[in-house]
Amino acid sequence: MTSGNNGASTPEDDDPFGYLYADGQANGAQPPSGSGGYGYPGSVNRVRAVGQRQYPQQAPAPATAPYGQVPQQSNAHYAAPETFPGGAPTTQHPMQSYSDGGNRGRGPNTKGLLIGAIAVVAAVVIGIGVAMAGGDDKDNAGGSGASTTPSTSQSSEPSASASESAAAGELPKVDAKALRLEGGTTTASDVKGANADGGVYVQGFNQVGAKVTWTVNGIEKTGTYRLYVRYDIPGVDANGTLTVNGKANTQPLNMKNFAKQPEGDWEKGWQTTWAQVSLNKGTNTIELSCQQGNQCNALLDQFSVTENVDQ
Repeated sequence: MTSGNNGASTPEDDDPFGYLYADGQANGAQPPSGSGGYGYPGSVNRVRAVGQRQYPQQAPAPATAPYGQVPQQSNAHYAAPETFPGGAPTTQHPMQSYSDGGNRGRGPNTKGLLIGAIAVVAAVVIGIGVAMAGGDDKDNAGGSGASTTPSTSQSSEPSASASESAAAGELPKVDAKALRLEGGTTTASDVKGANADGGVYVQGFNQVGAKVTWTVNGIEKTGTYRLYVRYDIPGVDANGTLTVNGKANTQPLNMKNFAKQPEGDWEKGWQTTWAQVSLNKGTNTIELSCQQGNQCNALLDQFSVTENVDQ
């Protein structure tokens, strides 16, 4: 081998099948021998028996090492191909299992979802049934008898008949129990027949100094009016002093036994009397009292004012 001519023994010129061609045979190519060699004389023998070839030490994939430290190299003479960079992964991932008891690969458990949906629908249906039943109970309660709470008609406030003033366009009237009571007068309801609300009347008028006062509102014009008084006597005549706006009438209010009821019968002695009074437009004060010389054994029921028909 001379400079500039490496001959036919360089590895890149070796042809393991050169002995099959005329130019290879001319250059000395030989078929494989029993020892396993073949090729040109003096050529590099690349044929090795199985298990005799030695590979250079290969570094395994770098192990994870703390920052700044160089991973240690393995001294193994052989490493599986999958350990080299780019090698095939060997980790086998098991198939995902589901709660259906081993039915792998079938997807989510639709049976559980179906049961949940049915439960939700059942809950909604039950809720609607309970609401409807509650509504029926309320309706039945509302239509089964009187309410236990006081209604407007059950109010304990004084009724319109006990008002001291009249509604628009009407002349005033009042129950005697709603008047200002003085001089020992009180209310009672033992004797039947009073027209006032609850059958309540004023008693205690049968003594000197007893008095009831009515403040009359809503008189639209000044003039002469009739004052009506409903009273009760035991079949014996009575009377009282009538005072209007601080001025006493010259004639007492006559509470006679017009019905001619038997003496001592209070329940049959309810009657009505009247007297003329002069009232001013707006507010007026009417008093009925028991003075010296009056016969005042009477019960008082209702007072009212009307137009004077004699005008």
